[in-house]
Amino acid sequence: MKPYTEKITLGNNEIVFETGKLAKQANGSVFAVSGGCAVIATVCCANNPTEGLDFVPLSVEYNEKYYAAGKIPGGFLKREGRPRDKEILVSRLIDRPMRPLFSKAFAREIQVVPTTVSADQINPPDVLGMNAAFMAVHLSDIPFDGPIGAVRVAYLDGQFLVNPTFEEIERSDLEIVVAGSEQGITMVEGGGKEVSEEILIKAIEFAEPHIQALCRLQNRMREAVGKTKLPLPEFTEIKLDREEEIVEALRRPLSEACFVRGKFERVEAIKKVKKEIQEQFKESIEGKEKRFNTLVDDLEQQIVRESILEKGIRTDGRGPRDIRPIACEIHTLPRTHGSALFTRGETQALAITTLGTSFDEQIMDDIDGDRRQTFMLHYNFPPFSVGEVGRLSTGRREIGHGHLAQRSLANVLPPKEKFPYTIRVVSEILESNGSSSMATVCGGSLSLLAAGVPLKAQVAGIAMGLVTDNERYKVISDILGEEDHLGDMDFKVAGTDKGITGFQMDIKIKNVSREIMTKALEQAREGRLHILEIMNRVIPSPASDISVYAPRILRYNIDPEKIGLVIGPGGKNIKGIAEESGAKIEIENDGSVTIFCAQMSGAELALAKIKAMVEDPEVGSIYIGTVKRIMDFGAFIEILPGKEGLCHISKLSKTRINNVSDVLKEGQSIKVRLTEIDKMGRLNLSIVDVDEEVWEKNKSARR
Repeated sequence: MKPYTEKITLGNNEIVFETGKLAKQANGSVFAVSGGCAVIATVCCANNPTEGLDFVPLSVEYNEKYYAAGKIPGGFLKREGRPRDKEILVSRLIDRPMRPLFSKAFAREIQVVPTTVSADQINPPDVLGMNAAFMAVHLSDIPFDGPIGAVRVAYLDGQFLVNPTFEEIERSDLEIVVAGSEQGITMVEGGGKEVSEEILIKAIEFAEPHIQALCRLQNRMREAVGKTKLPLPEFTEIKLDREEEIVEALRRPLSEACFVRGKFERVEAIKKVKKEIQEQFKESIEGKEKRFNTLVDDLEQQIVRESILEKGIRTDGRGPRDIRPIACEIHTLPRTHGSALFTRGETQALAITTLGTSFDEQIMDDIDGDRRQTFMLHYNFPPFSVGEVGRLSTGRREIGHGHLAQRSLANVLPPKEKFPYTIRVVSEILESNGSSSMATVCGGSLSLLAAGVPLKAQVAGIAMGLVTDNERYKVISDILGEEDHLGDMDFKVAGTDKGITGFQMDIKIKNVSREIMTKALEQAREGRLHILEIMNRVIPSPASDISVYAPRILRYNIDPEKIGLVIGPGGKNIKGIAEESGAKIEIENDGSVTIFCAQMSGAELALAKIKAMVEDPEVGSIYIGTVKRIMDFGAFIEILPGKEGLCHISKLSKTRINNVSDVLKEGQSIKVRLTEIDKMGRLNLSIVDVDEEVWEKNKSARR
């Protein structure tokens, strides 16, 4: 096949899609270029189908090569290794809108591999990779109900931008990735700085014509060079003897079992019905248990969906808008910097906040450019949370859920200048039956406030669902795990009482209308406000001070020309201060000094030492000096490097003393006040005149 090219302009960049030149042995391949970014996307499928599969065996492996940005991998190994979190997140972005468009009947393993081979560090390559992957599948011989396209939209200075740059994303109030077909939207993911539901809807609508243009381009390429689609395999359909009779026997007891209260109680009730019917029709079912299980699952789905659409009654007895009982508590753990327990129905998250220093920042080693991350959220989903046995591991689910929660909370964190801590939140899911990621948002917000982090506002999250039969629909709030499985949409929305901070929408149908999306967002807002009201009863504002177990941080600015003086030859001075105070000290080129210490007293000692080195003696100021020499008439005390003053014996104590050595020893650190600089430049000091009240005020100011 000869190379074939199509072009489209979105935003400020032209995108060029080419096929027939690279990776020609794959079932489908596309080379996409936009600005300085380039992605090669391929798709392959297994040679033979696997009979009996009831899912789409799809894997997406987005990967970024360091050479794309002219970099060599850091660390001991100098080649790309296991996928980084960013690559996993982009793989999920590609997978989610694509998966519902493959036929389960195809029954062949499918692997999509988009590879970023050039990156300009100006434009994000992820959306380019999404479109290259979608197009590779559409042009291939693999059956696919496409085309679909994707764009990123940012809301900046009152305007919507398509496929913005990294710099524009950083400054924007809203950033979303939208995927869809010519008929409508199928996936939305993003975050905002407390934006309104109206702005979110408008952003999605802004994305639609660009997505439709991408879909039309894909169809033109398919008409020109697309491969003939492979036929779906024809497996012999297995049916049970007396199948209709078995379904009718199942219907009534299963209708009762599906509405038993409690997750495990409901599961046991359904198992009991299955066992009884299996025993009753033993001869018809024997050897065909898989078909029987499929019948039960299909009937369960039908019963639950009909109940929601016709009666507005869900499996746990709730109505469409009802939210399960919520319980919140803080300071659950005694020695952590901040902790909270959030329980909603049968979903429970234990969130822990840890405050660290700049030495704890996450160094991001990828092709997007060197940067540091001061906020991390890690989500753990152990198997015991659903009553199962399994491996403790961090998979794609954990990374995806953690990223959504992190994005939802990041937009309300204080700037580093105001709160100079590195923050890590860990969410341990202890129970799960519906939207543990949104429980993580709620628990994370509570634990951050309990740790004394000055959030702009409390954040809560809720997961919305949808049941529709094309003529009727019901939007349901706070969905259960089974409602996610049996329903048509999973729409997670997090935010404050002012607006949205994070969201993610996946649908299992071809698209959703503006009406449904608007209703879902409004219902989510009502639910969010209800949850926030409960959370605010527990802790409405940040704790007045951080934990005594958290490190103390002091900041100070010095003349950049005096940096060398503080550091000293070979780092002698700064190492000495660190050893004496137990603090870590960081000095920037602009003269900003940050001091970290487990104890405030150590941080203050280090600050006093640094101030003493860079400041000129000031009459009336209090210093922490070091006793250098003891004389009969007093003691010489060094208050600044190389600057000593005399503290006369009469100024050592308010009571009479006979010998200076009775109250002072050489090498001792002592608070002194500079009372005078005489005409000859000599410093006169006093211990008696140290004003403790003034010292305390100065100490508070330094904090």
